[in-house]
Amino acid sequence: MRVLVLTIAICLCALIAAAERSGSRAEYIGGTRADLPANNSGDIQVTDRVYFIFLSKHTRIRVPYERINLLEYGQKVDRRYVAAAVISPLFLLAKKREHFLTVGFQDDDGEQQAMVFRVDKNDIRLTLVALEARTGRQVQFQDEEARIAGKG
Repeated sequence: MRVLVLTIAICLCALIAAAERSGSRAEYIGGTRADLPANNSGDIQVTDRVYFIFLSKHTRIRVPYERINLLEYGQKVDRRYVAAAVISPLFLLAKKREHFLTVGFQDDDGEQQAMVFRVDKNDIRLTLVALEARTGRQVQFQDEEARIAGKG
């Protein structure tokens, strides 16, 4: 009986912790932002009504939803953005299945920018739905497997 009560308590604590988080765990792996170091772990937050936010220990990036013009989700970084991304050689040699969110947007000067995040496929669904709702843009899925992972 005690084991059952302890198990239920642990599950409830995990659910409460997940509900308190306002986004998805992510790692910025590269892009065109010179002010954002690669391999920077943090959270993607989509609860703000005006801004997409990436928050890490040392960085806070805010992009107005209205300036986001590309949302792409899949297991590889699209060739269009590889040139823009600063990707480590270890990333290119990795064999495990990783999932990526690319966010394209126009900066204050009207220049096209891109940020590529490595995301947990089990932690991204709500973020994708929120991004679609807030930006008015549909997420582009690289393949059917990404569509299933992103839509649930």
